[in-house]
Amino acid sequence: MQILNIVLYVIVIAIILYFVGSWSYYAIIGRRMNGSISQENFESTMRKAQIVDLREKGQFDTKHILGARNLPYSQFKYVSGELRPDLPVYLYDERKNVCVRAAIKLQKQGFTDVKWLEDRFSNWEGKTKSNKKD
Repeated sequence: MQILNIVLYVIVIAIILYFVGSWSYYAIIGRRMNGSISQENFESTMRKAQIVDLREKGQFDTKHILGARNLPYSQFKYVSGELRPDLPVYLYDERKNVCVRAAIKLQKQGFTDVKWLEDRFSNWEGKTKSNKKD
């Protein structure tokens, strides 16, 4: 019985270390990429960029930044070809790590100007649009 408890503790600790390590890795990579921009900077320069909402369609339909297109991260490697590499790309999601992962994929595809919203989308104070019909 005691061996089973030890094995369970080791598994739980390994899972926790994996999640903390993954979060830390993408936080470090994100800082190195230097693509995080403030809400004010995002809003003032977004007219020249392709704005991409990485959330799922249901969340996008509920509320999104005006002018954004929905390319969910879960399908990103299949739909990222819809973006033009010669134009800046601005990403946003509720989680910064998702934006960093998407930015890494885009850079591997030859995109040179990829930025992401520093804050969570739920903190967005700029213009939004809703597609839901009541």
